[in-house]
Amino acid sequence: MPTSAPPHNRFERRRAETRQALVRAARQILAETGDTSASIQTIAERADVGFGSFYNHFESKTELFDAAVRDALEEFGRTFDEHLGGIEDPAELVAAGFRLSARLADSRPELMKVLRHRGLGHVHSDSGLAPRARRDIEVGVASGRFTVTDPTVALTALGGSLLALVELRFARPELDGDEAASNLAEMLLRMLGIPPADAREVARRPLPALG
Repeated sequence: MPTSAPPHNRFERRRAETRQALVRAARQILAETGDTSASIQTIAERADVGFGSFYNHFESKTELFDAAVRDALEEFGRTFDEHLGGIEDPAELVAAGFRLSARLADSRPELMKVLRHRGLGHVHSDSGLAPRARRDIEVGVASGRFTVTDPTVALTALGGSLLALVELRFARPELDGDEAASNLAEMLLRMLGIPPADAREVARRPLPALG
């Protein structure tokens, strides 16, 4: 049997690799400055692909940068699934999510800087962390764990607070990120209807290691 992939498969693989290289380059630019004014030539050079390759995958820079943000959001969501998948208590999931995000600012700075610069417009996105957070809020409401009446408003509060925490981690790196995240999580759990003593305990439960 042949050991190499059929030409069609090789072509599709190289095409996918080129597209991912462009997305990766766009993510790097967003992480560095949040600026989308870089020329297509600059993006292609950073991706180490030909200028003409850009239009084989994207119609515009706007489409590319949107894809880069979605890529970061999906990575963010997968990270939560990987590290918090065993937690069933929706209150603990909320608290652990904030604390994990604070740690990701140190371990995955590029990812978190993309969210820092471009995350606000995706608080209600249909990809990444937003649908996962909405699911957890709805589970908490259905179970009586949370007392909020509007999951969309609750998601807005949690999403905005998360982005503010990310901003804090980069703007004030000297602060204790774990403590800040736990304190914020405690306040948000109380907002969701968790009793004060319970909120304080949940917000400081052992957190799974990032590895």
